[in-house]
Amino acid sequence: MSLEAALTRAQADGLDLVEISPMAKPPVCKIMDYGKFKYEEKKKASDAKKKQVVVHLKEVKLRPKTEEHDYEFKVRNVRRFLEEGNKAKITIQFRGREITHKELGSAILDDVVKDLKDVAVVEQNPRMEGRQMFMILAPNPKVAQRARELARQAVEAAAKKQEGRPAVAAAVVSAMAVGNATPIASKE
Repeated sequence: MSLEAALTRAQADGLDLVEISPMAKPPVCKIMDYGKFKYEEKKKASDAKKKQVVVHLKEVKLRPKTEEHDYEFKVRNVRRFLEEGNKAKITIQFRGREITHKELGSAILDDVVKDLKDVAVVEQNPRMEGRQMFMILAPNPKVAQRARELARQAVEAAAKKQEGRPAVAAAVVSAMAVGNATPIASKE
């Protein structure tokens, strides 16, 4: 159909002519209410954003003189953070003359890596910044995948419970497919 014929038909129906796929030969257009289309697209995007998993960086601070029980407690917390799919920043704080014994901080960080080797990988090696030595741990790819799967299942279960139907994955795919739609002519 020619552009003029499509425009007159859209104006006669009181709708808009929207270009769906500008790169196609010939370009694909649709006659629809553009305001309603944009509203539905925005809704689909917000639904997709709700299902997105966000990775947080949790920080645990230690000192060279941290006792064994406190160390174990903090390592347990780091393990829990990593199993949830978050990253962990382990910081060793040096006070006073402790800074002269940086090897104690390195030993503690090495112990943390050794204790968490089954759930963590070192994302950033230990380094000094002022009076602090820190490193960043990321969840092991297997652990991260399991955490993402559990989070996705929880979101789907909540969606089923709330709406009485399965999650809107097909709607997200269709929103991504028509994400580059632009109006050719508006009814205003």
